[in-house]
Amino acid sequence: MSSNGLSFHHPFAFWLGCAAIIAGVLSHIPMFVCAADMGYQMAGMPMDTAMLVGMGLIPVGLLFAAYGLMPRLGQMRQSLHGSSPLHFHIADGVALNREHWKLVIVLIIALTVDVMKPATLGFVMPGMTLEYGISKELAGYLPLVALTGTTVGSIVWGYLADTFGRRAAILLSALMFIGTAICGAMPSFEWNLVMCFLMGASAGGLLPITFTLMAEMIPATHRGWLLVALGGIGTSAGYLVAAGAASVLEPLFSWRALWLLGLPTGALIIFLDRFIPESPRFLANAGLTNQARAVLARFSGVIDQESGAEAQSATANAPRETTGMRQLLRGGHAGISYGLIVGGVAWGLVNFGFLLWLPTNLRQMGMDASTASALLARSAFLALPGIALVILLYHRWSSIKTLVLFIALTTLTLLAFVVMSMTGTQSATAMVIATALLLVSASGVIAILIPYAAEIYPVHLRATGSGMIAASSKLGGILGAAFGVLGVFSNMAVSAALIAIPLTISAVMLLRSGIDTRGRRLEDIQDAVSRKSVSA
Repeated sequence: MSSNGLSFHHPFAFWLGCAAIIAGVLSHIPMFVCAADMGYQMAGMPMDTAMLVGMGLIPVGLLFAAYGLMPRLGQMRQSLHGSSPLHFHIADGVALNREHWKLVIVLIIALTVDVMKPATLGFVMPGMTLEYGISKELAGYLPLVALTGTTVGSIVWGYLADTFGRRAAILLSALMFIGTAICGAMPSFEWNLVMCFLMGASAGGLLPITFTLMAEMIPATHRGWLLVALGGIGTSAGYLVAAGAASVLEPLFSWRALWLLGLPTGALIIFLDRFIPESPRFLANAGLTNQARAVLARFSGVIDQESGAEAQSATANAPRETTGMRQLLRGGHAGISYGLIVGGVAWGLVNFGFLLWLPTNLRQMGMDASTASALLARSAFLALPGIALVILLYHRWSSIKTLVLFIALTTLTLLAFVVMSMTGTQSATAMVIATALLLVSASGVIAILIPYAAEIYPVHLRATGSGMIAASSKLGGILGAAFGVLGVFSNMAVSAALIAIPLTISAVMLLRSGIDTRGRRLEDIQDAVSRKSVSA
């Protein structure tokens, strides 16, 4: 039995799968190297036999790795058929120790890798557009396909994490990262679209699972602020790494090198596997008591000791727990789920719609391009301390009130843009203040949204719930891209007013149904949700 919770079902199959995936990626490198004399331009080149064999090795390797990772069939049956959970908790009063900090560092690295991959899109599109000779409109399908992949991945991988375990889902996501590195050797734009969808699916899956695992491993006293800090630091680091890699590698090896980074970055997560435990709450919920004890021993946790009669009574009366999104949209969690979904969609409209079109709208208002860029740069700089404010309020004040506060602040800022647009305000100072406030408030919303979801849902639905909320924010991005094509965001006043409506609805729903999670045990949060649903 592993102190990580679950040993691999078949280690040989897992490592054989890893080897096949890596071999599949490496089989694309020779043609990439051969294109060095042409500036690494591979557009229109026919795929050789090695590349075709490599493309076949990657899905076969994923199947072998998935088979090797899955818990033993008996353990799967316990989880899939709703075994009675053991009543225990991590010692929420213990101080953060070395094992906690090692996990935090590993998850920050994983989230950095996760954010870096889609962030690279902005850096590869100019070179890709030029090499393939396609229009900017056609190139715009690349981020749209990637966002669609992240939406699907967030839901699918969340379900897998609740069914087969958080650790297995993280490792499988990392292996998909490695496999999609072959984007860097695709000779046609159409193949890049396919691989970009798969890349988005792996990236969308890793995000909610890291928050889920963190929520279930960190003591209650420190859980909230560390979850928000994980999102803030991981996101910032991911964009910085993507920008740094683009500045160093793209001039030397073209835009294709940025996709090929999927191989070493994904392999890094696999290498750090030894520091990624399975969640003891997931293990206990699956009836794997001994494995849960092994993980808790590493993290100075304890299991509640109940009397025999109490334990038997709890086991006899334990409901059969089923996974799936439908469970999140009924009962005590319905109001919270709908509020978070609406908030996620609205945030996607702000981030991938309103802010994306803001430079264009500023120029239409009479600002030249350099002035508009400088204005946005100053606004982004002023918004930097915002994440510290989010962490402070989430930890010291209230988790749900902080979320509602930042949703309300985003709404009010959008309404300020409505007023400035309708009155024809040209003041640079007013625009800087409004833009900085929008960046602070919108960043605060997404910094809280998924961490809050990771705290509010029960263990058998936690990854699914986190994935659903993450998917809603990406769905907002897809809608934002579609509305941009339809010209909705070309009118600043109309678009800001339209987005303010779902934001207001979300704030009202969460204020009515939300539960404060600050400093509370996850089990106590579930009791509070149940009591509130009964009283309602």
